[in-house]
Amino acid sequence: MPFREINSKVVEAVLVPGRKVFSQRGAMLAYRGEVSFTPNIQGGRGGFASMIGRRVAGEAVPLMTVEGSGTVMFGHGGHHVQVIELSGDTLYVEADRLLAFDGTLRQGTMFMGSQGGVMGMVRGQVTGQGLFTTTLQGHGAVAVMAHGGVIELPVTPGREVHVDPQAYVAHHGEVRNKLSTAVGWRDMVGRGSGEAFQLELSGSGAVYVQASEEKL
Repeated sequence: MPFREINSKVVEAVLVPGRKVFSQRGAMLAYRGEVSFTPNIQGGRGGFASMIGRRVAGEAVPLMTVEGSGTVMFGHGGHHVQVIELSGDTLYVEADRLLAFDGTLRQGTMFMGSQGGVMGMVRGQVTGQGLFTTTLQGHGAVAVMAHGGVIELPVTPGREVHVDPQAYVAHHGEVRNKLSTAVGWRDMVGRGSGEAFQLELSGSGAVYVQASEEKL
């Protein structure tokens, strides 16, 4: 694992020659050793094509490539940080929540309308994901940011998990998700979107939920 949690808001990446880490620009706090930082316009492993749709929609987050030999500490905005380990599966997370991730992971962009049509796009707006969301696939670690800390809730077959869309951070595994109404349409008058909708997740994997309804 290239990331070690220093405290709830700072992680340290261990760099070795030939292995890259990608991070948000401006997230470096301190480093030791021979380390280089290079602006990245290709969106990590996966190439420029994976970022075209997001850039058109104005949802791209600039990254930097970090490589060399040494250790680097990352943190941003005083947000809580959660390290997520991937073992060949796919993590779905909004780009602005990514603090840093292993360069071995393949990054992609998924159009929210591809999962649920119009309701998928509505789900993107309610959760703050917009029209696109970022995918990271493979074996490696990801450091994501959240408000108030993060809890991991397992999703198992036959036991759905219902999440407040405003508290949703990310999910991974073979998980299906859909937006459902928590109250009747007549009862929605005067209610915020977080009270009117639920995000229902089913299948096999995990969902990460922050202890706040505040978006980054």
